[in-house]
Order: sequence, then C-alpha cells, then structure tokens
Amino acid sequence: MSLVNTTIKPFKAQAYLNGKFIEVTEASVKDKWSVFFFYPADFTFVCPTELGDLADHYETFQKLGVEIYGISTDTHFTHKAWHDTSDTIGKVQYPLVGDPTATLSRNFEVLREDQGLADRGTFLIDPDGVIQIVEITAEGIGRNAEELLRKIKAAQYVRAHPGEVCPAKWEEGEATLAPSLDLVGKI
Repeated sequence: MSLVNTTIKPFKAQAYLNGKFIEVTEASVKDKWSVFFFYPADFTFVCPTELGDLADHYETFQKLGVEIYGISTDTHFTHKAWHDTSDTIGKVQYPLVGDPTATLSRNFEVLREDQGLADRGTFLIDPDGVIQIVEITAEGIGRNAEELLRKIKAAQYVRAHPGEVCPAKWEEGEATLAPSLDLVGKI
C-alpha cells in the first residue's frame, strides 16, 4: 500500500538545530508544509552532498513555507558531531532528526531492518499532516533539491486550486489542466 494520501503517524524524536537539541513530534509539522528527508547515515558519502544541496536551497524552501527535516537512524548527538566537523553539514540550518529507535523510518516504510539504516526517502507532508509526495531511491542515487522544489510548487498549486492539475514538467506560472470529459483523448 502506498503512503500517498495517508496521515503521518504520531512520533516523538530529538533533533539537532542551530546549536541546540529540540524535540520534534507530529504536532511540529501541523499547519505547515514539511519535507521528511531520510538518508542512510551521517559521516558517509552521498548523504552530505544531498543535505548540502538542501542547505543551499533552504531559503527558497522557507519562502514557500516549507520546513525540512533531515532524518537518519543516527542519534541527535551524532548529528551535532557531524554538523560541528563537516563544512558541508555545517551549512545546514534545518533540524537533523535522530531516529535511533527507527520509529520514523518504520512509520515511513524506509527502514532496512537487516542494517538498521533508512533508505533514501523523500516525503512531502501538507499542512493537514497528509503525505502528498513519496520518492524512494537506491542508496547510490542522490536527490536534487531543485527537482523537489518543482514538485512542492506543483503540490501547493493543486492544493490552492481545486479542480486543476499540473501536467508533466510543469513549472510555476505555466498552464495547468482542468480535467473534464472534454479533455479525454485530446492531450
């Protein structure tokens, strides 16, 4: 069963953010757009490039009203150590959530049980706590913040404009579609 259009499950986790440890729960994401960005582990290879890419685009995410949550099965203490020792991770200004019990990884069905690591999973959660986008990639395939931003803009547009949908490769400001019987077979 797909997680798309399902409501996130209750959780409580510790995160590292801007020199402090904070608690993150399902209530933390209520009433705003959120991206849960799962990755296998701190102090690795592809993961810092992805988190750095998100950090480089963080201001744009914030302008769209989107909070990013980087999540791995490491502890919040490990996230702090990585943040303090890596120039790339040092740029991160969004919460790095520890999931050592793998509760979140299980809730979002990205846990590799035999390894205790999360797959590369990206989840866009709307202000009602409903998952709108799910993307899972193999460990060696890094994700792209600009592609994610395009998808977020499309999801936000569709939410704000009931009855309209965004076609393939839609970019902000381009034409959308209004599904109807008249369009069947004409696209």
